Amino acid sequence: MENAGQPPVAPEDLRVLLWDIDGTLLRSVRPGAFRDYTVPAMESVFGTAGSIHEMRVSGMTDLQIICEALRDHGITAAHVRERVAEIRTRFMSEMERVAAEAATADSPLFRTLPGAREILERVAAHPRYRSSLLTGNLEPAAHLKLRLVGLSEFFRELPGAFGDDSHDRRDLPALAAARINARLGLSLRPAQFIVIGDTPNDIACAKHFGARSVAVCTGRFDTPATLAAHAPDALLPDLSDPELVLKTFDAL
Repeated sequence: MENAGQPPVAPEDLRVLLWDIDGTLLRSVRPGAFRDYTVPAMESVFGTAGSIHEMRVSGMTDLQIICEALRDHGITAAHVRERVAEIRTRFMSEMERVAAEAATADSPLFRTLPGAREILERVAAHPRYRSSLLTGNLEPAAHLKLRLVGLSEFFRELPGAFGDDSHDRRDLPALAAARINARLGLSLRPAQFIVIGDTPNDIACAKHFGARSVAVCTGRFDTPATLAAHAPDALLPDLSDPELVLKTFDAL
């Protein structure tokens, strides 16, 4: 969304908000729903889902999840990378099936977390900010989730970085920044990007690139103390207070 009616700001004053999706903007209504479509997709492509049932997947990219689940089954990261197109096709087919079944049962697969829409609306109307995505989801999966909860409109302006770009989340901020700078015709510094997420991996990838990080305590697993121990630039309980969230962004 464009910041309609707002005066432009100098490039050095711009801040690009790189939003995580799961646990930050939305979450699955039922814990473990991720496996409902990931397991059959992996079995279709590789013949096994490996150790995925024993894994904690929060904060990982989808490719990393697949690589680690299959690591002890003779399938290397290189093998996974070679089949990304096939993975993407099967993953989306299974995800759309599960989403359709949930809709038929009048039981949504995902729900927006408190304050997510409100803060996205606020920053969309603010001349200093642009919103983009930095998520472990495969790109089409990210857009399907946002469409299902009605948040797609906030992420049409800029490219982002996704779970099919790399198995290592630390690679994603630099990829997102390069794409965004190319789209805007600018050379924004790493510190002009703010990663917002709910896991230590979100904080770590921001630090790796030199971006700012805002951790939100809305994930299923990580406590405020755990997130604070990774030293984000800011720590929020959630996104439910738009004034507090915007004030936090303004300070970065």
